[in-house]
Amino acid sequence: MTTISGETIADLFTSAVTMTMKGQKVSPRGMATRELLDVRLLLAQPRARLLLAPHARVLNTAFAVAESVWILSGSDDPWIYGFNSRLRQYAEDDGILRGAYGPRMRRWDGHVDQLAQALATLRGDPDSRRAVIQLYDPARDAGGHRDVPCTLGYRFHLRHGRLDMVTTMRSNDLWTGFPYDVFAATILHELMAGWLGAELGTYRHHVDSLHLYERDLEQAAAVGQSAPSAALSSLDTPWEGFDELLAAVQSGRPVGHAGWDAMAAVLASYQQWKHDERDQAVKAARDIKGPLGEGLRAWYATLQNRSNATVVHQ
Repeated sequence: MTTISGETIADLFTSAVTMTMKGQKVSPRGMATRELLDVRLLLAQPRARLLLAPHARVLNTAFAVAESVWILSGSDDPWIYGFNSRLRQYAEDDGILRGAYGPRMRRWDGHVDQLAQALATLRGDPDSRRAVIQLYDPARDAGGHRDVPCTLGYRFHLRHGRLDMVTTMRSNDLWTGFPYDVFAATILHELMAGWLGAELGTYRHHVDSLHLYERDLEQAAAVGQSAPSAALSSLDTPWEGFDELLAAVQSGRPVGHAGWDAMAAVLASYQQWKHDERDQAVKAARDIKGPLGEGLRAWYATLQNRSNATVVHQ
């Protein structure tokens, strides 16, 4: 097993890129990659979850926020495509992503809320080893649909007042998927710790195949040493009323909670951007404090640069 540790997501990502670039060459489905097998990534500060690696790797911060809300709310609704249109290529003809994590977590088999069950399990027995959220479903996923979950499941361990979380993945694209996967999972980690009144412990990310596609190697080589990621504002909020809070945040409405209001502001700003209200979107992004605002502004700059480059080459 290869173990990679970092205080923040920037530390973790930089080390993982360096090591994975030296991995073995394999070509599943004919796509050339560099791969490390059996990798354990440890994140000491789960709230330092937003990767900011300017120029080399700029995340779509709005999608990171939107995907997290989408998953936590148990949704597979197509509103997520407004934040990442590339997801449509994995949807079936009815426009639904069959591998969406949200329904599997909140409505397994149409009715089982695994998130609520994991919370109840640890409230009833803090030392339990049964606080598990399962995402991979062999009855569905062996059938060959386009969107097979990369994440197998989540596990929580409450020990001596400290909650650790483990995510297990069969496959993880380090460049494209990993930063978003960690962002969403560590929000779940933070929330569960808050609901249990526990200290936020270490986040563990286990990957069977951690890989970089060769098409991304040139950009990956430019990552260098990123500045440590700053911690985001707390998202601690009561379990009671949680779904109503998520619905408000999705619509971009403030809820009177600094951390969640920043998330809502990111989504509202990006909706303005998508409706060609660019000046208003940028202005709104300037008003968002901390890493979320910085990340969104960097994403807008990236989009503008891409647009300028397209005009130049026309």
